[in-house]
Amino acid sequence: MSDDQVSGPDERDMSAAELHSDGDFDAGLRPRSLADFIGQPRVREQLELVLRGAKGRGGTPDHILLSGPPGLGKTSLAMIIASEMGAAIRVTSGPALERAGDLAAMLSNLVDGDVLFIDEIHRIARPAEEMLYLAMEDFRVDVVVGKGPGATSIPLDVAPFTLVGATTRSGSLTGPLRDRFGFTAHMEFYETDELVHVLRRSAGILGIRLLEDAAVEIAGRSRGTPRIANRLLRRVRDYAEVRSDGVITLDIARAALTVYDVDQLGFDRLDRAVLNALVRGFGGGPVGVSTLAVAVGEEPTTVEEVCEPFLVRAGMMARTPRGRVATAAAWHHLGLTPPAGAMNASFGVRTRDTLTESLFDDL
Repeated sequence: MSDDQVSGPDERDMSAAELHSDGDFDAGLRPRSLADFIGQPRVREQLELVLRGAKGRGGTPDHILLSGPPGLGKTSLAMIIASEMGAAIRVTSGPALERAGDLAAMLSNLVDGDVLFIDEIHRIARPAEEMLYLAMEDFRVDVVVGKGPGATSIPLDVAPFTLVGATTRSGSLTGPLRDRFGFTAHMEFYETDELVHVLRRSAGILGIRLLEDAAVEIAGRSRGTPRIANRLLRRVRDYAEVRSDGVITLDIARAALTVYDVDQLGFDRLDRAVLNALVRGFGGGPVGVSTLAVAVGEEPTTVEEVCEPFLVRAGMMARTPRGRVATAAAWHHLGLTPPAGAMNASFGVRTRDTLTESLFDDL
């Protein structure tokens, strides 16, 4: 087999025969150690120091906060932390902890050295958050029994544990909670070559023949996010198996991504709808996000949290005090001539010719 192909499954991971569903696919792709984790070199180095230092002292690591956009590997790192420390991991999420009692029950079941992973920790209810302060610092919780004048506080000891919190909005964390983490890691978007490595590994796990130029094509449309890269790989795999011989070539990858409405910059149908509404419907803005959402038939939160971050990062849209404004790059991307005075992209990607070539190289 030539060097530009990925052959058979990686022996360190699950075999293709063991991965039948997309759910199994996602679980099987999670790396099991820091050495297997692709990308985030600075975070990996910092985290390795934290974990090795704790193991050398024979104690538990400091509480760890992982922040960054969705899909960059925060959950995988939390599982790796537990694996590296030889500890069990208990998984929950901020929205699930509505009452202090919910958190108290979970904390009381921890054993020495356990890792407690709270996803979307910025959405934890305030009563549970206040209980968490004491647990993080003193490894105990105070449970209030009863109401009114007859209420009593019962202190409960908690086994030493490591809290790993993940958040997509670190600015939404309260100061007291953020300050109680001993180590904070910010996850960055991936470079194209890092995503190519992710895709090679994923293809190896599934036993897919993925040609190198096809991997580069998929990576370039993955918005700098491994989760999206793996999702696109699944869809391209389906196309290759149904309409071809199963080998993912450059032409197959391009044809499949066209079917699934993912263009050369990684924009999907909704991204293009937002750009079209902003440029053609509102003359490039400024326009409020609520009005923009009505124009494309989506909820404002969907436009603001799903589409807008990537459009801004790609230099297609800018946020101003008066509303959202299309940049000159957005007009060019839609094949239109920008009006005089149109805002230039702020990331150095300003022409139609260089936009496709440079977007992911600058992430």
